[in-house]
Amino acid sequence: MVINTNISALAAASNLQSSQDMLAKSLARLSSGSKITNPSDDAAGVAVAARLDSQIKRTTAAQTNVVNAMSFTQTQDGYLSKIAKALDRMSELTILSQDVTKGNPDRALYNTEFSQLSAYIANTATKDFNAVSLFSGATLNVTLDSDGNSFAMAGISLSASAYTTAMSSGVATTTAAMTALTNVKAAISQLATDRATIGAYQARLDFTSDQLVINKQNLMAASSRIQDTDVAEEATQFARYNILVQSGTAMLAQANALPQSVLKLLQ
Repeated sequence: MVINTNISALAAASNLQSSQDMLAKSLARLSSGSKITNPSDDAAGVAVAARLDSQIKRTTAAQTNVVNAMSFTQTQDGYLSKIAKALDRMSELTILSQDVTKGNPDRALYNTEFSQLSAYIANTATKDFNAVSLFSGATLNVTLDSDGNSFAMAGISLSASAYTTAMSSGVATTTAAMTALTNVKAAISQLATDRATIGAYQARLDFTSDQLVINKQNLMAASSRIQDTDVAEEATQFARYNILVQSGTAMLAQANALPQSVLKLLQ
């Protein structure tokens, strides 16, 4: 029996320190909700999680871009739907102006309305969406994913010859009305094509948005498996380490009391 070195107490203290460290780590995981409270907990996991988190942020940004592009095309189509009604009325005026029971004064009134509708279409051509022209005809590259891939969305131009020719027509005379009818019909055909093109882009953007949502969910699930604490499992470990700390403290007290038995030898 020795006094200077209490081997049992040293072992108990070492075990107690280890249990306290694990208890503190378990407490940190439960309080933060994160499995990795220190890079040393999972060095490789930290690196993978960092890349996943970055990709999630980029995917979210790409989704925002796609949604904004959808809003852009919806705004375009909203204007074009009104232009369609204007062209319908203009085509109606070209027929009314060919009525043999109407005189040129009547046709002049029809021509006034025709000109105003043409001016409405011309004014619409100048509209923009967040300082981006809606109808300049410029191609827009829409981001598709977190890697920055994109697809070219061809622009719609109200300066196309089919539109400008129709807008420059008139119905002041029967002959002019017949020519205007041909021009307006061409503009209506062009408008139908443009709206169909916008519809195709909207369909692609809609599917792309859905795919980005699914991809983001999968990335977040992968990141969660690496970083997030399983509370049920960790609570069990916390209870275990808590008991070990309490029992270790009690055993350390017992180990420190062992050298007192030496006093009996000295009595």
